[in-house]
Amino acid sequence: MNTPSVSKLQKFVVAIKRLKSKFVTSETLSREVGLYPESINETLSFFDPLVMMDFTYDLRGLLPVIEKYIEEEESKKTPKPVAERVTKKKLLKYESISEFIYEKMTTGGFLDKNTVLTDVDLRSLKRLVSDEQAKRKALKRKK
Repeated sequence: MNTPSVSKLQKFVVAIKRLKSKFVTSETLSREVGLYPESINETLSFFDPLVMMDFTYDLRGLLPVIEKYIEEEESKKTPKPVAERVTKKKLLKYESISEFIYEKMTTGGFLDKNTVLTDVDLRSLKRLVSDEQAKRKALKRKK
């Protein structure tokens, strides 16, 4: 059995809490959410298989279990590391592409073919190249 998606479950929880009726069936929830009752039952059968068989099942009873599942799934997520940005301020220390290459890829004045550039270095080099191309294009327009 597939695990239900957290976003769909959050949608169900919000809709169930919004409804003021004492009992919430998959039929009333389907009107609120806009999905077929069978689809709702299939998703919620992960928590209680009886939902698939009983169409009058009260879904409010599943709220604590669903909320606990959502909380556990959210805690499993690890935040993605933020990629270091290449700004103009960082690029000001390099006057040209050749200066960047000289600083990053040479040892003792000789080009080191075994040098491995980091992702940030590659983005910096790409930005330097695109800036150089833009300058040349601007010079061609002036002529």
